[in-house]
Amino acid sequence: MVIGTVLGLIQALFLILAAKPILNYMGVNSNLEAPFCMDKFFLDKDSPMIKPAQQYLTLRSLGAPSLLLSLAMQGIFRGFKDTKTPLYATTVGNLANVVLDPIFMFVFRMGVSGAAIAHVISQYLISLILLWKLIENIDLLPPSFKDLQFDRFLKNGFLLMVRVIAVTFCVTLAASLAARQGSTTMAAFQICLQIWLATSLLADGLAVSAQTILASAFVKKDYDKARTTASRVLQLGFFLGLVPSVTIIFGLPYASRLFTTEVSVLQLIRVTIPFIAVTQPINALAFIFDGINYGASDYAYSAYSMVVVAVISILCLFILSSTHGYFGIWIALSIYMSLRTFTGFLRVGTGTGPWSFLRV
Repeated sequence: MVIGTVLGLIQALFLILAAKPILNYMGVNSNLEAPFCMDKFFLDKDSPMIKPAQQYLTLRSLGAPSLLLSLAMQGIFRGFKDTKTPLYATTVGNLANVVLDPIFMFVFRMGVSGAAIAHVISQYLISLILLWKLIENIDLLPPSFKDLQFDRFLKNGFLLMVRVIAVTFCVTLAASLAARQGSTTMAAFQICLQIWLATSLLADGLAVSAQTILASAFVKKDYDKARTTASRVLQLGFFLGLVPSVTIIFGLPYASRLFTTEVSVLQLIRVTIPFIAVTQPINALAFIFDGINYGASDYAYSAYSMVVVAVISILCLFILSSTHGYFGIWIALSIYMSLRTFTGFLRVGTGTGPWSFLRV
């Protein structure tokens, strides 16, 4: 919790102080041309996205400490095998967000700034609920500073941070390349990306359950339970990916009007639907493999394999976006998720590392 809060404060300060340069590098220009990009990706000066983007980023940054603290506390509850408390807390927080969004955005006419404020309030509400429940069950004050054992957390935390940076950089780069193609392309990309990630993350619940059960099984050296758990969640994950895949194919052409009424944006969303739908089972398996490898405490492999995947995916993003534009970005993202699934399967399927018992 200490590490999460400190990292959140550092992140908030960095994003607030460097909001405009970050957005410039993301392809949203103010009075500068976008750095390190090819001519075809240049935006006109004074992009219409710069002002609302800067307002949103600055305000959302204020929620970084609460976000990272809440993620740390959710990890603590998972360690207790208590998945109900984080569920209730996030449900209350997100419902508050849903209610406050239209109030701030439309009643108070604050636009994207109102959306950011609503999200920040919901994040702090989640953190307060989790902290309140945690204080009821745990004495959070350690006997001494040494008992916090920062070195243990920083070692595994560094590996996971490397992985998170690699994962985040790929998606962020994709957004940057989309932004360089104009506000219409960026609007369509962001809507599709949120749908793509939201439906894929449905499998994250299975991944968390697998992580918790497997961690317990590996500690007890109950390899039969580990084998059965891994097999079962992978089967469930694949079928869980098929459900949103079918729903998106038939439902998104009509549901897309809930997000925008701009004809040009809707046209781009429609041509993106095949990418979103086809990759759902692949995405679900990628998240499941993450949970399985975390449950086996295989942090080093998870981090290093993700770096390799990120390097290949970044090259694909640059090459395919320059040759195929908007479609190229989605082709590269599909390759990215496929590689994530492959590296996860490679570790378990070959029975290496902590999975060597599978070869017996």
